[in-house]
Amino acid sequence: MLILGIETSCDETSAAVVSDERKIMSNVLLAQLDPHIQCGGVVPEVAARSHLDSLDSVIRRALAEADVTLNDIDAVAATGGPGLIGGVIVGVTTAKAIALASNIPFIAVNHLAGHALTVRLTDDVAFPYLLLLVSGGHCQLMIVASPLDYRILGETMDDAVGEAFDKIAKLIGLDYPGGPHVEKLAQQGDPSRFPFPRPFFDKKDPEFSCAFSFSGLKTAVRRTLEKLGNLTDKDRADCAASFQYTVGEILKNRVLNGLRKCRDMNVPLTGFVVAGGVAANQYLRQSLEKIVMSQNLKFMAPPLDLCTDNAAMIAWGGIEKMRLRQVDSLSFVPRPRWPLVELGRAPS
Repeated sequence: MLILGIETSCDETSAAVVSDERKIMSNVLLAQLDPHIQCGGVVPEVAARSHLDSLDSVIRRALAEADVTLNDIDAVAATGGPGLIGGVIVGVTTAKAIALASNIPFIAVNHLAGHALTVRLTDDVAFPYLLLLVSGGHCQLMIVASPLDYRILGETMDDAVGEAFDKIAKLIGLDYPGGPHVEKLAQQGDPSRFPFPRPFFDKKDPEFSCAFSFSGLKTAVRRTLEKLGNLTDKDRADCAASFQYTVGEILKNRVLNGLRKCRDMNVPLTGFVVAGGVAANQYLRQSLEKIVMSQNLKFMAPPLDLCTDNAAMIAWGGIEKMRLRQVDSLSFVPRPRWPLVELGRAPS
């Protein structure tokens, strides 16, 4: 079975061909960095227009690199949400047109589920596993019990991790996207110089044991920079390092609390997975690996090129749904918001 995947939820236009034998035959990605760098962040209208201009050629290239035609494709999967609605509409409409013209199933894939299931494409991980999903728009800790069954243990109450990295990068004077620049600068700094706050560490209420908050941390960084005044290179590097270290401590603490919850609930975890764009951060990745290994649990993460938004994960999400005989009608409506907990409901 071959699935054509389409991803247009934010600022990457991507198409891929993936087989149900876990083989990525092609995974073409066109980044939109230049126009968004000029604006200092993603502009939804600009992203949607870029998807519209580029998607057809990206799909043709994905088919060519896989050495297949649409006649060889068994279904087409597209990100149905959540995401920037203009881009999601472009991808879904294109996928529906291909499905209708080729008389093949159309599958709407939840973008977060795509990230959550990627490790099953690369490592064939069995359910259930504990997942930390960290990206530019999301931060959630959850038990993944099946392609349609997600139990959220905690999520961010304000900013996502990737969003916080982008905002701190801008405060320090770094270019967009901020995450890679902050990580690189942090390697030159002292992570112990600025003792930034760690929200919810002292709260004993179980409701907050796996919850995240980064707005206070972001504010603390901004105030520290304002007090310093004219920043030296050392100030900027130390701030980046201290911020990244604090984020790492927060994530490790939440993961440990999540593992304790799973033990209390007698959930037979097969391992721990970190996924999403922020999972490409090597410092955070290694910090999480150490803490998970200390709990005698297997640590897993997708390859770096599959951490960020890509169509291979959407194609694989389509395969997971096809195996459950979950396909979507052409009346599916693209969704800017699509909570994972809704996936177990009747298909559209």
